[in-house]
Amino acid sequence: MDNFLIHHVLHSLAIAKVITFLPSTRILDAGTGGGFPGIPLSILFPDSEFTLLDSVGKKVKVVSSVINELGLKNVHAKWERAEDEKSKYDFVVCRAVSEFMPFVKMVAKNIDKGGNNNLRNGIIYLKGGDLKEELKFYKNKAIVWDIRNFFDEPFFETKKIVYLSV
Repeated sequence: MDNFLIHHVLHSLAIAKVITFLPSTRILDAGTGGGFPGIPLSILFPDSEFTLLDSVGKKVKVVSSVINELGLKNVHAKWERAEDEKSKYDFVVCRAVSEFMPFVKMVAKNIDKGGNNNLRNGIIYLKGGDLKEELKFYKNKAIVWDIRNFFDEPFFETKKIVYLSV
């Protein structure tokens, strides 16, 4: 809890440094856990629609309570595995629930083609560490931003935003 704002909220909001979701943009937060990055983004972008998905019922119950307590009308929690999700979205966001390639294979089916935002519809993935090996298959397609360029806190030294148009 000592680093809650930096490690969870600010980390989630780093996505807003690379995209401003337009009204009616549909975003899936796959593997939301405690509601990150979905809840902070849904507050920042109240005219966009967020679905927070997790396969663990207890997490979905907690996230649903937070959504209700905050009175958020543009977000709902859903208990389901990402592999089973059938709905279409403009973007899938995530905080590193797996290696990048398996994640892409799991959620690419959920991304609508096209888009109206400053980035084409796709995946926006928060992850830390050296991603060279993990992203080698996507080297000409993925765009990577170093979060340390947006925020000064030492926590962000190795954190990145990975974007892939699908």
